[in-house]
Amino acid sequence: MSITVRRATPRDAAAYAKLMADPQVYGNLMQLPLPTEELWQARLAESTAAGKPDLLLSAELDGEVVGSSGLHPAGPQIRRRHVMFLGISVASWAQRRGVGSALMAAMCDYADNWAGILRLELTVFVDNAPAIALYRKFGFEVEGTQRGYALRDGEYADVYAMARLHPKPPALPR
Repeated sequence: MSITVRRATPRDAAAYAKLMADPQVYGNLMQLPLPTEELWQARLAESTAAGKPDLLLSAELDGEVVGSSGLHPAGPQIRRRHVMFLGISVASWAQRRGVGSALMAAMCDYADNWAGILRLELTVFVDNAPAIALYRKFGFEVEGTQRGYALRDGEYADVYAMARLHPKPPALPR
């Protein structure tokens, strides 16, 4: 079993459409059922365009894309430039095989050592215990519960707002 993490490209569109078509995957994300390759082609092309601050990664397990993750600006406000929002997905059959950890390690390394990010934020459905454990492993803490946050399978579901502060923010040399 070999996990490779690399930058996502528009060529990943078919793999992302397949990944996001799994109810066990999209049910825990803010995605909708029935994704198309064309939808993912457009999303990936826009998010990976030159000059975009987003970072999209794909995880391959033995050469097959089985996971994705992204860092996205928290918003256009100048006073929130130090914050990025993190999202991650792993194919249901590839979960608990190190794919999520590999993606999270790459995201945190990029944020901490290359992008000057002080704060990473995410939301996670309160009943997604494996994801919550993964996030805690990488230093994320629950900061609050958002009730009725999203419609999921016909019911409103709660999420935790989680965040991670840079464990050792950079400083100028003395």
